[in-house]
Amino acid sequence: MAAAAQTLHLLRSSIALLALLALSFPPVSAFAAPSDPNNMPPTAPSIVFTIAGSDSGGGAGVQADLKAIHTLSGGTCHGCSAITCLTAQNSCGVMSTHSPPVAFLREQLSTLEGDLYPRAVKVGMLGTHELATEVGGWLQKLKESNSGRDAPLVVVDPVMISTSGHKLIDDGAKTAMIEKVFPYADCVTPNKFEAEELLGRKLQSPADVEEGAKEILAMGPGSVLIKGGHSLLEEQGVEAPAAAGEDNVSVGYAQDYLLLSKEMCEGSKPVKDRPRLCDGSRGVWLRSDRYDTVHTHGTGCTLSSSIATAWAMGQRGRENKAGGEKVGALSSMHLVDACCIAKAYVNAGIAKGVQLGKGPGPVVHTGFPSSYRNFPTIALEANSASTPAFIPMQSYQSAKTSSSSDVTLGRILPIVDTVEFERLVATPGITDIQLRFKDTSDYATILDRIKHAQTLCKSNGVRLWINDYWRAAIEAGECFGIHLGQEDMASCADDGGLDAIREAGLAFGVSTHSYSELAAALGVRPSYISLGPVFATASKDVKFDPQGLETVRQWRKLIPPEVPLVAIGGIGDADVARRVREAGADCAAVIGAVTKADDVGGAVESLNDAMS
Repeated sequence: MAAAAQTLHLLRSSIALLALLALSFPPVSAFAAPSDPNNMPPTAPSIVFTIAGSDSGGGAGVQADLKAIHTLSGGTCHGCSAITCLTAQNSCGVMSTHSPPVAFLREQLSTLEGDLYPRAVKVGMLGTHELATEVGGWLQKLKESNSGRDAPLVVVDPVMISTSGHKLIDDGAKTAMIEKVFPYADCVTPNKFEAEELLGRKLQSPADVEEGAKEILAMGPGSVLIKGGHSLLEEQGVEAPAAAGEDNVSVGYAQDYLLLSKEMCEGSKPVKDRPRLCDGSRGVWLRSDRYDTVHTHGTGCTLSSSIATAWAMGQRGRENKAGGEKVGALSSMHLVDACCIAKAYVNAGIAKGVQLGKGPGPVVHTGFPSSYRNFPTIALEANSASTPAFIPMQSYQSAKTSSSSDVTLGRILPIVDTVEFERLVATPGITDIQLRFKDTSDYATILDRIKHAQTLCKSNGVRLWINDYWRAAIEAGECFGIHLGQEDMASCADDGGLDAIREAGLAFGVSTHSYSELAAALGVRPSYISLGPVFATASKDVKFDPQGLETVRQWRKLIPPEVPLVAIGGIGDADVARRVREAGADCAAVIGAVTKADDVGGAVESLNDAMS
């Protein structure tokens, strides 16, 4: 009887504490901007679960998760929570903890699942063997009953070791997490200390981290993101370069290593059997500025819930495009993209961090990423503090007020084949022209055409860009620049071509269609970055949905202002070009707008005026 009474008392206390949590935590609408009927989401928000502990101080756990779910998504996702642990804590530390009975956690999950089915699930602290086993069993049923594409994404933050290195759970809970939870996780996000605990050894170099990620992947999850790679450089006494931040001061960079299983990566490739630098199956180092601040409470919780939220936003985007909504890059959101968005979100929150109590402050929740200062790059070399830049260029708009000697990119960039090239190269107003080859792949033929094009460009004072064929462009000797797509950039990098292009003194432009592709482009420090297709186009078989003008606006914010942004796809006349320019594009890549024009000179003049 005494045992039964004690159990009943624990259950009642858990319910009372959960009720208090619900009262103390503001409703989701409290985080939203003032309601505007014209800006309400056209469909119901996506559901994202957080299965985690409660932080009574409000900086981590489910409190941070729910803030991230709502704030990152701008209200297009709705957070639901199942509590695994109650804590008495403030900014100075945890005073005590209380785990609700397993039966109550089971009831929370079944109650939610029966009514509010999730698109994504974040799993946080599982402090006991029993709790980890219960969550693992629930995830197994969730995955097995939805084995198709509708199965929710599961992100597991294996809370075992604090960022400072303090152990938080016992070996029994760790074993249950590996055996019962990991096999049903699509992504696990250990920090460096937690990865070392899982592996039973220290990670002392980037190669150690990469090998460790493979071993954690073999434990069953679909992917692994090991956080805290910057600490490797600190342990080796290597200093990363400092940079000025807009809030807290940046002191170099932080980088995390992401590795996907081949099965998880396959669905995100736009071109099968052609890798990109951002394909997680080859492993990617995500790098961003690191801020000199102690106000980082809740970073791990926020990162994992942000990955789940970004994924849910992408799923919603793919579904809504069938109804005609302009979803842009959201419809191309896969796991690497979601990790890029989440890292940018957390980094922005660290930059804004301030002290609230006597101890370290929490991550601030700032909204969907909107600054190049916080958006990550994909680093080709984990040990390299800085990647050499290609020839810098400036936009026509910047050149009007700048004293920089950087080459000015034209307002329009015609992309043409050999026949059209002959007709356009002498047209007044064209300063840059890109030559593509649609009718041949024969190297000797392409080399001859490039040399002929060089002669024409030189006599007309036009800069020649070559599409795709970087070896021929280097061999020809007098081209100005090379433009590559993501797949060609990856093969070029693998063959040492990026270094060869730099050594040849050529400018370099790269295409982007998704957030992870943007991170890869930023990582090589190109002369310009292009985005497309902005609008639907029939000139090329494009594997991505039209981006729309809103994505142009986003890209302009996420790309450093000194790097020109080129918009491409469906820019058929000056009126469309003007809209693209107003959205933030510095240059319009055009095809039919000039090749199909009756008056080519008049079309070029109108397009240039529109992009001024």
